[in-house]
Amino acid sequence: MRPRDVIRTKRDHGELSPEQIDAFVAAAAHLDGSGWERYHLTALLMAIYLNGLSPAETAYLTVAMANSGRRLDLSDIAGPKVDKHSSGGVGDKTSLILGPLAAACGVIVPMMSGRGLGHTGGTLDKLEAIAGFRVRLSEEEFRTALRRVGLGMIGPTADMAPADRTLYALRDVTATVESIPLITASILSKKLAEGIDGLVMDVKCGRGAFMQTRPEAQALAASLLRVGTANGLRMRALITAMDVPLGCAVGHTLEVIEAIEVLKSRGPHDVRELSILLATRMVELAGLGDAAQAEQKVRAALASGAGLDVFRRCIEQQGGDARVIDDYHRLPTAPYTAAVVAPRRGFLTQMNAQDVGIATLLLGGGRQRADDTIDPAVGILCRAKPGEFVSAGATIYEVHYRDVQRWHEARERLEGSFTIGETPPPDTPLVLEELV
Repeated sequence: MRPRDVIRTKRDHGELSPEQIDAFVAAAAHLDGSGWERYHLTALLMAIYLNGLSPAETAYLTVAMANSGRRLDLSDIAGPKVDKHSSGGVGDKTSLILGPLAAACGVIVPMMSGRGLGHTGGTLDKLEAIAGFRVRLSEEEFRTALRRVGLGMIGPTADMAPADRTLYALRDVTATVESIPLITASILSKKLAEGIDGLVMDVKCGRGAFMQTRPEAQALAASLLRVGTANGLRMRALITAMDVPLGCAVGHTLEVIEAIEVLKSRGPHDVRELSILLATRMVELAGLGDAAQAEQKVRAALASGAGLDVFRRCIEQQGGDARVIDDYHRLPTAPYTAAVVAPRRGFLTQMNAQDVGIATLLLGGGRQRADDTIDPAVGILCRAKPGEFVSAGATIYEVHYRDVQRWHEARERLEGSFTIGETPPPDTPLVLEELV
């Protein structure tokens, strides 16, 4: 089957056959001289981005990607297996919080995460800011982590959904990230492969998300629910706002610190409450209580420090330096800090999460090419958030940087990322909608 014929089918708005999808997925998994090259994969990704996939194509692509490698069977590990996934946002570090909280409540959390895409940070990148933390575990090591800790936080192994690994990297650098069928297949192929029973989805919506409008976010949530449920997963989906960075910290070290602070019953209110809500839904899907009982368990795990203890043991189990829990200086630190300040007094009325994410990328905290190395030390602390009154000269952003030229590029982006007005903005909810 010639790649150009498959590309032409989708270019001309046709529906891909199962055989064509199988050829595409096999090529992405192996690139073994079958006639497909990376430029063929890129061309088909762009055609899919522009012309979409039908529900049937999306469902088949998802299963084909899951079947492109080995699928875990965790039935020998006692307990309900539930994971959570976010569609990507700026400052979204909730996985580092809710995973430990859910595990502390009795959920087995086999969390297979990804790296940063575009201007959003990835869970694996954040975890690797912790010295020694291994996100690549053998299957036996992963199983041991789940048995001992109740939580394993890893990237896909080399033989799990290998097609997605290739396509994920290509989407990141070819402006084809924001495709609902491709996002659905990417997320759920890994989730099906990791052997879970249930999945909670946090679909971000707003300027800092891949789904920038409410209808787009609703369409992605519906696609995920439809494909996941059809494949036997118990599913819940929340649509949450991402016009403003979540919490105060953007950048890997800074976000790890903020996550630990939340697990210490401190930290920003929005991060804490969203993490509690998502962990509550995980406990519900695990069958360990109704909504009220599940929330009570999660809040108790937070207040008692049980969630923090699980995170500490997770770090130790995966080879990391757990002393970072008590000593943040053990995390990578940028050599310089600078401030972006308010030009006049007034209420901070808007803050563009996308601009903050791109500024972090410009500092070196994200990837512009698939092979870019991330600097975990750089990032941005939002010292004010919309709704707050600020004085002229007050710090809006505290920028942690290593390279002066990168700082100048980021500063230009940040200075245009917020507005100040005479009246406070209306309150906007963090959770916009919940779908079952």
